[in-house]
Amino acid sequence: MSFPFYIARRYLFSKKSTNAINVISAISVIGVAVATMAMVIVLSVFNGFQDLVASFFTNIDPQLKVVPVMGKTAPADDPILTKIKANAHVAVATECVEDQALAIYHGRQSMVTVMGVEDNFRQLTDFDQVLRGDGDFMLHAANLQYGILGVRLAQNLDMGYDWDGFLSLYAPMREGQYDPMVSPGFVVDSVMSPGVLFNVMQGRYDKGYIIVSIEMARNLFGQQGRLSSLELRLKPGCNVGSAKKQLAQLAQGRYKVLDRYEQQADTFKIMNIEKLMAYLFLTFILVVACFNIISSLLMLIIDKKNDVVTLRNMGATNHQITQIFLFEGRLISLMGALLGIGIGLLLCGLQQQFGLVSLGGGAGTYIVDAYPVSVHYIDVLFIFLTVIAVGWLSSWYPVRYMSKRLLSAA
Repeated sequence: MSFPFYIARRYLFSKKSTNAINVISAISVIGVAVATMAMVIVLSVFNGFQDLVASFFTNIDPQLKVVPVMGKTAPADDPILTKIKANAHVAVATECVEDQALAIYHGRQSMVTVMGVEDNFRQLTDFDQVLRGDGDFMLHAANLQYGILGVRLAQNLDMGYDWDGFLSLYAPMREGQYDPMVSPGFVVDSVMSPGVLFNVMQGRYDKGYIIVSIEMARNLFGQQGRLSSLELRLKPGCNVGSAKKQLAQLAQGRYKVLDRYEQQADTFKIMNIEKLMAYLFLTFILVVACFNIISSLLMLIIDKKNDVVTLRNMGATNHQITQIFLFEGRLISLMGALLGIGIGLLLCGLQQQFGLVSLGGGAGTYIVDAYPVSVHYIDVLFIFLTVIAVGWLSSWYPVRYMSKRLLSAA
């Protein structure tokens, strides 16, 4: 144990001539601990919401999605896509055509995204788990076409799980010259209800998507023989990262291979920005809390003025004396950081286990009843380093300033 650290430890736990120094030192530790605890809890709640959103991906988003780099569609018979379908990692591959259309039902209308998929779509994801109603997953039968709507879209159009009649879909004509005297400029098709709606708990899908057969989508949008994306499910046990890398090599730069997080890049970008803003705000609170460390060190330096003279006479160097007070500030920040992280992790564990803080509104009002919490230990490490850095910097200025004046006077 170094000489400055030994003296600093004695100063921290010994009784001072003025009790106010002990009180301010304790307040400093508590202030740093509270700020640290708040950072652990708040960032863990953000992580919990991110993990909650990610847990819904399996219901409709494929594990990997292949989209063209140039343009919105690509030929369905492209040899590159054929090789991707035949890759050893791929268990299910389904073609998809996706575009915007106008949906009209009994005078009510809404802009929607029509998603045309193949019959094996239910094997691609866990889509059956989000179906609601007494019907079944059905996209076509003979000459009849069916459409599966999101629950919120159905509410906006005043439709039930098993709605009557036909839902009309209008899409702009993509081929030929528009002549209002001959054609209205729209391709029109209609779908019936299969007796089910889907509810994936994401507004983007529940409020704006209709799932139909790929044949109908191609006819509606004039995309015969083309696809918007190739959606893939990997074989059990396959590593998504390595499979994505291998498929990206097969794509030869003409297609992008997106995992679930990249498919929802906008959502996670917004959530990460919110998390960063919360971190910066809490760091500012931490800086304010560290002003107590400055006050404590200033009073301690003044209180130990006679000790400094004694240490000088005993042969201590100016650097060693300065290090004593620097270690004092660092010990305060270290104790506050460890105490705050410990309490924060304890409270996060209790929230995960017992759901102490609820979202309100009663059971069933929200997707989860209590605030979701997920502790990412890389965040905990980053918080610890932040607290130590801020605490050490707040110790440096008063110690350097007062030590110079005190040592020059001594």
